[in-house]
Amino acid sequence: MNSGFDLAILIPLLQATIRMATPYTLAAIAGIYSEKAGVISIELEGILLIGAFAGFAGAYFTHSLWLGVLIAVAFGVALAAIYAFMTVNLGCKQALIGTAIVLLASGITSFFYRSLFGISSNIASVTPLKNFKLPILGQIPLVGDIFFDQNALVYLSYLLVAFTWFFYERTALGLSCRSVGENPYAADTLGLPVIKLRFISVLVTGAIAATGGAYMSIATSSTFIENMSSEKGYGAFAIIILGRYRPIGAFLGCLLYGFADALQLNLQATGINVPYQFMLMLPYLFTLVVMFISGKGEKPEGLGKFFEKGALLE
Repeated sequence: MNSGFDLAILIPLLQATIRMATPYTLAAIAGIYSEKAGVISIELEGILLIGAFAGFAGAYFTHSLWLGVLIAVAFGVALAAIYAFMTVNLGCKQALIGTAIVLLASGITSFFYRSLFGISSNIASVTPLKNFKLPILGQIPLVGDIFFDQNALVYLSYLLVAFTWFFYERTALGLSCRSVGENPYAADTLGLPVIKLRFISVLVTGAIAATGGAYMSIATSSTFIENMSSEKGYGAFAIIILGRYRPIGAFLGCLLYGFADALQLNLQATGINVPYQFMLMLPYLFTLVVMFISGKGEKPEGLGKFFEKGALLE
């Protein structure tokens, strides 16, 4: 009796953990592509936000959730291209340009949301993605209910974790991308197109992170809220370090963050006598603890360093 009651509480909490972890997962996996290639992924917060707005607006006006996701990807890639051009081609400070990208995304999304939808009590909304249980996997006791009774973008995040691991550990192209992040000048002497590989890696980051943004507005929610990314991009940036720049480690870190988010929502719902501000700060507290414990992690040696073709290696 008591065990059944515990499961009735535990399973919904763990299901919520997976849902809340997904935007972190998509953003963290996205950031790994940039970081492995030597480009700091500080712009993740901005791409999540632009993806959330573009995904919702696209779905709202086209009446198709999947067209909304594709539109989000297009806007995410466009924003990432600006970041890549400024940092990879021109050599601008990555932290500075990344912060500027976040501020740009915040301003653009707020302006166009108010322009397109106005400010009223009638909030524009779409029908969110539905959950569905996967055949066979969804029948596994407990695990099936938690991991495999979710929506399509959650399943996509699982596939991206596995694919990213395989890409960097088992493919020649993945090893080439890693080499331009570790030592771009050595990679250049081997004939690898360092600038091209870095640029494309940042574009991949934009595509995946924007999908994470669309997830927030058309899967866990049914509308767009200004600044709805709520620093998840910065959390994902910390998770990459926690996961030692590895997709499996990052995924586990995302589950930890997702659990923190799900827990604070559940604790608020139970009416526990703790100030709600404390609950809201849990994910940010996790970020500080993560950064303190993990330090710099096993970052690529060339991370954040500008590569200039023909320049002498210092």
